[in-house]
Amino acid sequence: MSKIRHTPTAPTRAKFLAAGERIDAHRHDDHQIVYAGSGVLAVTTDAGTWFAPGNRAIWVPAGTVHAHRAHGHLDLHLVGMPADDNPLGLDAPTVLAVSPLLRELILAYTRDPDDDSPERHRLLAVLRDQLRASPQQPLRLPTPADPRLAAVCALVQADPADARTLAALGAATGVGERTLSRLFRSEFGMTFPQWRTQSRLYHALRLLAEDTPVTTVAHRCGWASASAFIDVFRRSFGHTPGTHGRRAQGGR
Repeated sequence: MSKIRHTPTAPTRAKFLAAGERIDAHRHDDHQIVYAGSGVLAVTTDAGTWFAPGNRAIWVPAGTVHAHRAHGHLDLHLVGMPADDNPLGLDAPTVLAVSPLLRELILAYTRDPDDDSPERHRLLAVLRDQLRASPQQPLRLPTPADPRLAAVCALVQADPADARTLAALGAATGVGERTLSRLFRSEFGMTFPQWRTQSRLYHALRLLAEDTPVTTVAHRCGWASASAFIDVFRRSFGHTPGTHGRRAQGGR
């Protein structure tokens, strides 16, 4: 990433981003919790892209160079925490489940960033407790370093409905299936089918944020039927794509 902006203190605030709007690469000396009250949030570093719908938040450790992108109209909430205050003990970006209580705490804490009252300090203490209880979620698309792996990933991401096997994709890029299978495991820590599902889910979230019908999303993202897509989506995010659409518009 170029032209990296450095902001010593991570801001605590709420702001709206239009669909497709970006916050360019920057870093803070503080940790930051990034949450989308509506829309879908993507946080990108050199290591990959973490994505979060409305029942997920992203933990960004102090010093991490990262950029934001909005999918759909994004109600963005940022909570800064000092570098010596790491309730999660995490040193890499991580997607966290957001319970209804944690959601309300984040919304309330970012409502008035200039409030320095004892009540707001107690609110932060409860927020930190809830963070520690938040399960981590593997919602990440890693960035490939090996050019052979990058070529295959680019084909899949250009057309999520592409149903070609790894062997067929390898033949199209001049790389053997066994080599690619090894690269997926060594670089990403997952198999090709696992990575492709993550890629399709990310693409599906982006389409849902644009109010694309569920059946259309299913077919564009490579699922054989809407019911198969709904099943995978529910297991990954804890709710159906239809419910997600209402959440993306700010519903509860």
